[in-house]
Amino acid sequence: MKDLATRFPKATALLAGFLSATGFEPLKLWPVTLACIALLILLVDRAPDRQSAFQRGWLFGIGHFTLGLNWIAHAFTFQDAMPHWFGYGAVILLSLYLAIYPGLAALIGWWLRSRLSLRRQEHTAFIFLFAACWVASEWLRAVVLTGFAWNPLGVTLLPTGIAIASTLIGTYGLGALAIFASGAILLTAQRRFIPAAAITAPLLACALWGIIAHAPPTPAGAPRIRVVQPNIGQDEKYSPELEQAHFRTLATLSGQPRPDPRLIFWPEAAIPAYLDMEPQWRASIAALLGPGDLLMTGGTKVYFKQVDQGGIVTNALAGANNSLWIVSPHARILGRYDKAHLVPFGEYLPLRALLQPIGLSRLVPGDADFWPGPGPQSLTLPATLGRPELKMGAQICYEIIFSGQVIDAANRPAFLFNPSNDAWFGSWGPVQHLAQARLRAVEEGIPIIRSTPTGVSAVIDARGHVQHALGLQRAGFLDTGLPPALGPTLFSRLGNWAAFAFTILLIGLAIAMGRVRS
Repeated sequence: MKDLATRFPKATALLAGFLSATGFEPLKLWPVTLACIALLILLVDRAPDRQSAFQRGWLFGIGHFTLGLNWIAHAFTFQDAMPHWFGYGAVILLSLYLAIYPGLAALIGWWLRSRLSLRRQEHTAFIFLFAACWVASEWLRAVVLTGFAWNPLGVTLLPTGIAIASTLIGTYGLGALAIFASGAILLTAQRRFIPAAAITAPLLACALWGIIAHAPPTPAGAPRIRVVQPNIGQDEKYSPELEQAHFRTLATLSGQPRPDPRLIFWPEAAIPAYLDMEPQWRASIAALLGPGDLLMTGGTKVYFKQVDQGGIVTNALAGANNSLWIVSPHARILGRYDKAHLVPFGEYLPLRALLQPIGLSRLVPGDADFWPGPGPQSLTLPATLGRPELKMGAQICYEIIFSGQVIDAANRPAFLFNPSNDAWFGSWGPVQHLAQARLRAVEEGIPIIRSTPTGVSAVIDARGHVQHALGLQRAGFLDTGLPPALGPTLFSRLGNWAAFAFTILLIGLAIAMGRVRS
C-alpha cells in the first residue's frame, strides 16, 4: 500500500476511486470500498502540499463517480434529440464536476491537519478530521446547484447493520462511520491495533444494534395495499397507439374491486392524462375501484398561457408539474402532490435564456419546463369501511435521494410513497435508487412504498428491510399489509443538524487527540 502511494499517487488514487464504487448496488462489494477509502486516507496524509492533496481526492472522485454513475449513459439511448454516444461523455463530465467534493474533503482535511500541527502519519486524529470533512463535502454535493446526492458513501453500509446509526446522525453522518471503518483497516495494516480497536468498537456496537433492532411486524388488521409494476419500457411508454393497452395492463394488475378497502399504487407518470381536465380518465380509473379503495398514480398537471399570434389569441403550454394524484371510487381527486426537487437538464433547463440558443434545450423533452412544487407535505387519505384515516407522504422518483428533505416533520405521515420511473437507468440505476430509499426509511423510521414501471418496486419497512419486491423487467403486483411506522427518530426531529453536530464533535476529538500527542 505504501509503495503504491509513494511511487504512483495519481494513478493509485484514480484506480482506488474506480474500485471503491463496487461497494454500491448491484455489486455490493463494500469491503472493497472500505479498503479503497483507507488507501485514499493514506494518499492524502502523505500529500506534500495542498495542491497534491486536492488532486488525489479529485482523481479518486473521478474514478468513483465514473463507475458508480455509468447508468446515466443508458438514459441517452432514449433521447433521440441528442446523439446516444453523448451519454458516455455526460457521465465523464458529471464525474469531473462531482469529484470536486471528495477533492475538497481531501484538501480541507490536509489543511486542518497542518493548522492543528498534527504530525504526518498521525493517522488516528487525521481519520477524525477526514471523516468530518467528508460529511461536509457530501452535504455540499447535495445542495450546490440544486444538488446531486446520488450514492452517498453511507449507503454501502446497508448490508452491515451499521446503517441503523443513521437514525441518529443521518446519511451524511453515516458516511463518517464508513471513513472510521476504513481508518481501522489502515491502522490495522500499520499494526496499530489499540487505536484500530478503539475505532472499531463503536462500529461493532452499531452493527449489533442493527442486527437486533427489527421493525414491528405488520398487524393482521393493517390497511391492505397493492403495488403495481406494469413492465412498460421507456421506449414504448409514450406511444399513443399503446395508450389503451398500457391502461389495460395497469387495470388487470390492480385486480378486481373487493369489499375490503385497498390502497392501490401506480408508478410515476403512469397515465398520459391530465386528470383534473379529463373526467373520462377519472371515470375509467374509478371503475377499477371498490367502494373503499383509493388509487395513487403519477401524472402531469399542466398550465397554459394566452399567446397573441398576429391578432389571434391561442393557448400555449406555459409549464407543468410532475404530480401524484389521489383518485376516489367516485372519480374525485382527493389530493395532489407536485414534485419539488426537479432534475436539471431532465425536467427543466437551467438558465434557459442562455442555454437554449446553444442547443441544450434538446436535453429536455417538450417545449416547456416542469415547475417545482412547494416541498414535502402529508396528504390525507380519508377513513372508509373500517380503514382509519392515514397521512401519506410523497416523494416522486429522484426526490427520495435527498436526506433530511423527504417528510413534513410538523405533520408526520404514517408512510411515504415513492412513485418512480427507473426505466431509463439500465440495471445499475434502479437498484441503487432502491438502496437510497431504504436508507430514508431507516433515517425517518417510516415504511416506504415504491411503484415503478419496470422495477424495482418494493415495500420497505421502517428499519429499511425490503419485505416484498418485484425485480427488474417483470410485470406483477405486490399485495400485502401496510407496515407500521416507528416513533420519530432523533434524525427525523433534528434533520441534518444532527450530522452537523457530529461533524463538530469529530473535529473537536481530532483537536484533543492532537494536543495529547503533541
